[in-house]
Amino acid sequence: MTSPQHVNGEYHLILGIETSCDETAAAVVARDALGHGRILSNVVRSQFDAHKIYGGVVPEIAARAHTECLDDIVRAALAEAGVTLSDLDAVAAASGPGLIGGLIVGAITGKALALAAGKSFLAINHLEAHALTVGLTDGIAPPYLMLLVSGGHTQLLWVEGVGRYHRLATTIDDALGEAFDKTAKLLDLPMPGGPAVERAAQAGDGKRFKLPRPMLGREDPHFSFAGLKTAVRHAAQGAAPLSSQDISDLCASFQAAVCDSVADRVAKAMRIVAERFPGGASRPFVVAGGVAANKALNAALTGVAERHGFRLYAPPIALCTDNAAMIAWAGAERLQIGLIDGLGAPVKPRWPLDPEAAPAQGAGVKA
Repeated sequence: MTSPQHVNGEYHLILGIETSCDETAAAVVARDALGHGRILSNVVRSQFDAHKIYGGVVPEIAARAHTECLDDIVRAALAEAGVTLSDLDAVAAASGPGLIGGLIVGAITGKALALAAGKSFLAINHLEAHALTVGLTDGIAPPYLMLLVSGGHTQLLWVEGVGRYHRLATTIDDALGEAFDKTAKLLDLPMPGGPAVERAAQAGDGKRFKLPRPMLGREDPHFSFAGLKTAVRHAAQGAAPLSSQDISDLCASFQAAVCDSVADRVAKAMRIVAERFPGGASRPFVVAGGVAANKALNAALTGVAERHGFRLYAPPIALCTDNAAMIAWAGAERLQIGLIDGLGAPVKPRWPLDPEAAPAQGAGVKA
């Protein structure tokens, strides 16, 4: 692939590194002076097989795997993009939130490459990278409302600009992706849980099991999924021994409850946005994170957006799950406005986008 040419400094070329959990990834992204982005390479190596026998990610195994293959992944990303380190303007590495061992591997590698090549280093918040990806894929610039739904986070954010985020809501217990995974494990479905539950739900009756819709109608737009997960367990125990149809019906009922609950919470956030941040019609509503791939949820959110004068945007699934292109793009966006970090920038296993947000009532440490 031929790399773009520097023309009077009119574009930035960024290497991104992602090691916050169990994917080792590197990518090269270009951003021009008008804010248009292009992915020149995006290499991801999954550790799924190394962790599946444990039923979840083992941090020590993840960090060791990052150490063993990250150099090769970076070389592959540079080669696929047709560039060298000297062609770059900066190196960006996910520096939180995430598993501290993996974050250290990625950040130290990024810093070493930046130092060796004499380039700027950018410490990227993994959540900010999710929040800004729609600029790379759809050319959507802030401000916009965003729903982040992943294995570790469920939040509604008003994205005012690069580095400026207002958290409107969070989960007071489990993240939505975590609830999918735990439901799959309860029903002996394979991991990752989200796709497995969605596949099973396709053959199920979503009205068979009467499951709760957590937080429905609440004035604040916060989420809760622990009670729903418990209700699924009780329903499964009541129907045991479970047939394949029972499992499909449970998955369909769970998914229907999730869609109703999330749609209600998002609708509340849209009303809040209309009051606090008045603006024009057809506002962007961005959905990101691995759970955004769920087709039933996507359809429910599309309907909510249309009813409230918003238009839904979701990056392709490859850019919703963990990847380095989003890290590189966030780095390019920050570099454009001069938000450059020193080589002493720390990794942060916990790194909220809006550190000033008031704690959600009843929320634990995940909020």
